[in-house]
Amino acid sequence: MTAHCVGLLTGTGLDYKRRVAMTEMTVEKIIKATGGELLMEGAKTFSGVSIDTRTIKGGDLFFAIRGERFDGHDFLEDALAKGAGAVVDTKPGTLPQGKVLINVGDTLRSLQDLAHYLREERDIPVVAVTGSNGKTTTKEMLYRILSGKYKTLKNDGNLNNHIGLPLSLMKLDPADEMIVLEMGMNAAGEIRRLCEIARPSHGVITNVGAAHLGMLGSYEAVRDAKLEIVDGLSVAVVNADDRFLIQGFSEISDFKGRVITFALKKINHDDGLLNADVTAGDLKATDKGSDFLIEIAGKGAIHVSLKVHGLFNIYNALAASAVSFSLGMEMEDIKAGLEDYSAFPMRFEITEINGITIINDSYNANLSSTRESLLELLRLGSGGRKVAVLGDMLELGVFTDDSHREIGRTIVDMGIDVFIAVGEKMGLAAGECINSRGVHKFPDVYCFNDSEHAGREISGIVQQMDTVLIKGSRSMTMEKIIKDMTDAV
Repeated sequence: MTAHCVGLLTGTGLDYKRRVAMTEMTVEKIIKATGGELLMEGAKTFSGVSIDTRTIKGGDLFFAIRGERFDGHDFLEDALAKGAGAVVDTKPGTLPQGKVLINVGDTLRSLQDLAHYLREERDIPVVAVTGSNGKTTTKEMLYRILSGKYKTLKNDGNLNNHIGLPLSLMKLDPADEMIVLEMGMNAAGEIRRLCEIARPSHGVITNVGAAHLGMLGSYEAVRDAKLEIVDGLSVAVVNADDRFLIQGFSEISDFKGRVITFALKKINHDDGLLNADVTAGDLKATDKGSDFLIEIAGKGAIHVSLKVHGLFNIYNALAASAVSFSLGMEMEDIKAGLEDYSAFPMRFEITEINGITIINDSYNANLSSTRESLLELLRLGSGGRKVAVLGDMLELGVFTDDSHREIGRTIVDMGIDVFIAVGEKMGLAAGECINSRGVHKFPDVYCFNDSEHAGREISGIVQQMDTVLIKGSRSMTMEKIIKDMTDAV
């Protein structure tokens, strides 16, 4: 059986396309970008980059990345049999004939350096998008707007970290006129490193919330990590309704770029009234999503009909509009791009199954995003019961127990009719609900160990006319519950 280089990215929570096509690149350019040593000559150019022997193709350059559980060097023979060459940081005992072999000090760093080299060759706008929630949606909305007028490169899905982002940049084509990159992080310094690689000209911070709170230790540390994106920007786009973010941004005394703010309303700060540059008003929920007016200071207003639900998606649309405006896009271009956007799978998808409205928000969860989704459940639910099916929120560290108990109190305060808790930690939220039996209104509570158990039982709990929110951290596989509901019809 042939071995494959897989599992290098275990623990990242990302689903990688581990091979990307690129414009033909010469060996000479790769040596210059990485500072590597040419051990063996072969092909003069490469047509793609791969970090996984399952996807490698002829003409590809293989980077032998060292991961948490696997080492790409263990699969070098297979990579060279399929591809045209490899970048290694350990010299093999036998040099392959007719295949390029480049030796570097660190293969991951070399992958990043090559991506940086390609970016530096092009004098075009690069937009970086970060934030605790809404990164992917904002990036995709922005891409829809910009690509209507310019050839635009984006990172697919959420390829947004130290491996996914450079792989995305490898696809840069000479015809590309704009780049839009989502940037994620788990620790301090990671956004700064991604910015060193991509050197963005424009940056967006959607918000600061509880994502990665357990890893960073405090909301202030999360904010500081997000604000790493600001260094070197010509234009910074920030959420003016996020007072905590604005306070942190105001403490950056040496930022010389242009600041553009977006908001739903005016905010009174201690230092006076802040008027946002890009705002949304006249908000209306529709069967398909949301209708609202986007107003850009000095440019007028335009009506937008989004095909996605949720107040948070209006914020994402405002962020994308603010960046587009800074890049010279017209109001009609912004409207067309936003109205062309449709929801990503498992990100607040709304469907109907046997008379039950299902809100599939199962892609991921943290404290702030769960609160927002519960608010949308209240806003969308009509006629029947409002049912919250919530799985454990992970990566909260020492805040885990308190955060889940807070969700339980929130469910009671909001008047949710039925709460189905999935997982050990969400059981703490269920306990808060049960302890509230003395209040005027409290939910019916059900507890299950995992999504499989919940999926088997849920059809006996929900009923026609219910509106059901399903949400949890990625590893809780909450989407299984929806499949079970569909199969039961």
